[in-house]
Amino acid sequence: MKTYVSLFLLLATTLSMNGQYISGVYIPDSTNTTAPDSSKVGFKISQNITAEDFKRHLYVLASDDYQGRETGQAGIEKAAEYIQGHLDALGYPKIGVENSYYQKVGFRFSSWKSNELHVNGKRYKHLWDYLAFQDRNEPMDTFITNEVIFLGYGIDDPEYSDYKKNNVKGKVIMIYNGEPIDKKGKSHVTNTQTLSDWTLEKKLMAAKRHGVKLVMVIEEDIKKMLMDNRARVLGNSTTLLTGDTEKNEYANNVHISTTIAQSIIGDKLKKVTKSRDRSRKRGKARDIKLKPQLRVNQVVSRTDLLGKNILAYIEGTDKKDELIVVTAHYDHVGFRGDEIFNGADDNGTGTTSLLEMADAFMVAKKNGISPRRSILFMWVTGEEKGLLGSQFYSENPIFPIENTVANVNVDMIGRSDEKYAGRGDYIYVIGSDRLSTDLHNINEAVNAEHSRLTFDYTFNSESDPNRFYYRSDHYNFARKGIPAIFFFSGVHEDYHQPTDTPDKINYEKSEHIARHIAQLTWELANREDRIVVDGEVK
Repeated sequence: MKTYVSLFLLLATTLSMNGQYISGVYIPDSTNTTAPDSSKVGFKISQNITAEDFKRHLYVLASDDYQGRETGQAGIEKAAEYIQGHLDALGYPKIGVENSYYQKVGFRFSSWKSNELHVNGKRYKHLWDYLAFQDRNEPMDTFITNEVIFLGYGIDDPEYSDYKKNNVKGKVIMIYNGEPIDKKGKSHVTNTQTLSDWTLEKKLMAAKRHGVKLVMVIEEDIKKMLMDNRARVLGNSTTLLTGDTEKNEYANNVHISTTIAQSIIGDKLKKVTKSRDRSRKRGKARDIKLKPQLRVNQVVSRTDLLGKNILAYIEGTDKKDELIVVTAHYDHVGFRGDEIFNGADDNGTGTTSLLEMADAFMVAKKNGISPRRSILFMWVTGEEKGLLGSQFYSENPIFPIENTVANVNVDMIGRSDEKYAGRGDYIYVIGSDRLSTDLHNINEAVNAEHSRLTFDYTFNSESDPNRFYYRSDHYNFARKGIPAIFFFSGVHEDYHQPTDTPDKINYEKSEHIARHIAQLTWELANREDRIVVDGEVK
């Protein structure tokens, strides 16, 4: 957050879409004292969004009564009822299941009841010596074996296969990450300098097809992997519940340290090393049968629950088959003991922004002012569990995904980070130019004419180490090729803490940004031409 970024004026008309994503700061012209054009419809609609109403909603949604709005828990159900009640009072049509405002989203919560690994009489510690993901493993009763097959890289490809002439059904295999590459950097799978698509997931699926009982993956840096994934394997892991959930496509697997691998290999280290070197040099695999005493136990507890995406639909006029989707996640992380994580900024502010916009747009519609394109305001669930609610919608859309013109996403807009301490006239803009020059230019034009916010594109950089572009719900639209823009005011000291409370929100800042987003949404819904997709999905 403290990285120095040079300030410059970014002219939207000169934006290049060759993959060099903008990452500087746009500062509005301070000499422009002309008042915004108050006659424009989008401006008039946005004026119905007020700091007072914003505060009224947020003090409810981020109160202790809502218990931190954790996915699958009672608090988020109360939040859903509150939002639904507001939409009902506004007179929104019920386009969800069973004459409701909901799209049902199923979740599976998985946690370890028992997870043991013994090699040659020594018990190794989970989350210390090895790692196993509860959502990628099926319950497996204790089994003992004295055979582990070293199977190279675990690849099964027409150009290179570690499985050739090997019967591994019901067996334990041990594999390396990656793929065989010679000294010149050529892959023996692709026969080029380009690596293959043999990810670990693909390897686990191949092992499943071959009937492998357990895959042991050797990790060169198990400590880093443990640190990177500790939150995922502590407590519950949450995944989407779909019709294929029972059909786990992966073989059971554990990620092991080199220390465990050496214990399994024993006195056959030279053979294993020679086999690895042979596969790299010649592209020819060779299995080696190892003889450790192995004892494994994996017992997973699973609970299935239903959550809800909430839908508020404004039908358009002459372009009603095209759709603008405006999103915010309304879930947070719940409570721990007596501490409630209220999530006022994350993402009570986004949730409330959508409530205010839904109110303003419906008031306009009742006064005979409808957008040309349809608009869907959607409060998504399960964002904190891995963007699951938006993933579900993108794969099970209420309206054809190909008719979705753009996604506008709001996640944390009510505070200031360290860089902009005490300022309420800025916002981080992420993703605006990734897929569409039009989307970026329109957002800039609305800002120049009306909002005059400082737009900071620091986190839009492709090299952003925070990877915020991939960490909120807009990404599930962008990965489908839909232009998406994400508004975010940055991380602060109360992020994911019990101290993220509504008394710390800058309501005037929230009003200002929400009004800008409302005007952008109106502009996207009413322009003559659909915005052009001229970027590539990465």
